[in-house]
Amino acid sequence: MSGRKVSVSAFILGILILGNNSLGVKLCDKISERSGSALDKIKILAVVGSLRKNSLNRQLALIVKDIIGNRADFELLEYDDVPIMNEDIEFPAPEPVKRVREKVKSADAIWFFTPEHNHFFPSALKNVIDWLSRPTGEGGPPILSKKPACVSGISLGMNGTALAQDHLITLINFLDMVVMNVPRVTIPNAMQQMDDQGRLKLNETSYSFVKDQAEAFLEFVRGRIKK
Repeated sequence: MSGRKVSVSAFILGILILGNNSLGVKLCDKISERSGSALDKIKILAVVGSLRKNSLNRQLALIVKDIIGNRADFELLEYDDVPIMNEDIEFPAPEPVKRVREKVKSADAIWFFTPEHNHFFPSALKNVIDWLSRPTGEGGPPILSKKPACVSGISLGMNGTALAQDHLITLINFLDMVVMNVPRVTIPNAMQQMDDQGRLKLNETSYSFVKDQAEAFLEFVRGRIKK
């Protein structure tokens, strides 16, 4: 509905500008003030713990992307080329590390999607977080500090990714991220939620939980931005 209002306003504004340029400029300012929330979308960066191309958690992130739709810019971080953290190569930082840092800096919030490997989150995810926790040599606060964050996960096992999420949240809390602890989503028994092609197809209950988390996180991030 808000998108339609902005479009109509823009149409009226175009007519007014043709006849009165100064009036058009003033109205443009007013419309920008009223519709800023519609024009300035929240930027959410999804960080998937698995590097596998069609991993369950990557598919879960894409389901969230569809749920959010045009209410936010939702992008999946690609980081499979980030090297193992090593202080010998820290300065200057490798190009993949620079790219990841810029993506995180420009995001309003981070959404982690993690599998569970041996009761923990994957080493690839730990590695990229290690890089993001390090000083950049540019001054200012750490990159992850005060970033809103939430965590989801899906696994084949009966416990979902609960233990992995607990470990991950301990880490990102230590790094001063602002974590939305409720609701958290951990989906078990993923094999029971696949279609005939082997693709993730959440059942009604799981989809409802994920949708509720998405709605809550959008509000959580908006609240943090206003502060």
